[in-house]
Amino acid sequence: MTQAATPRTCSETLAAKGLVALTRLVTGAQAHWVGNAPTASQRVYFANHSSHLDTLVLWAALPPRLRAQTRPVAAADYWDRPGPKGWIARRLLNAVLVDRTGGKGGREALARLDEALGQGASLILFPEGTRGDGTSIGLLKPGLYFIAKARPDLELVPVYLQNLCRILPKGEILPVPLLGSSTFGPSLRIAPGEGRREFLERARNALIALGEQP
Repeated sequence: MTQAATPRTCSETLAAKGLVALTRLVTGAQAHWVGNAPTASQRVYFANHSSHLDTLVLWAALPPRLRAQTRPVAAADYWDRPGPKGWIARRLLNAVLVDRTGGKGGREALARLDEALGQGASLILFPEGTRGDGTSIGLLKPGLYFIAKARPDLELVPVYLQNLCRILPKGEILPVPLLGSSTFGPSLRIAPGEGRREFLERARNALIALGEQP
């Protein structure tokens, strides 16, 4: 069962601010809003996925008041571990941790997301489901469609993350001194009668179009 995190302690609040500052320092990532603006509306931010930095960069790109109500959706097998990584996921990011393994993983993950949305949280999703190579965007998994269908009034905001796979290449530990960015595009909603394939292709094309922005 998904539960909202207990309020952060003062030291955890300072640590969260420090994590934002460190993420921005390491990646140099700037946030760009194209045909959209940051608002307090409940949203699902969905982005391309090519680096372990993606979650931190998108989360850190949000203004503080939005960041406080936004929960990244993260793989439990990577983030839910003893030590600093698990502490960051649970106490600083307030992540919704989902299990990607087992036959019931998809249904249980959707139930956790629906519960978090029911509690008023916005979410950060990576609907490709796995990391790409940064040169193209793969087909999107159906979870985004099921969320959109269950909550047709929910704003779905595409976010294109640039250069993060080059800043922290797969298998590397130390970042490369390059600049990244996060570009937020116009909100989407599912259209009446729109099928899964059509919706997911439209959402994917929205990400591709953002990646072609100058």
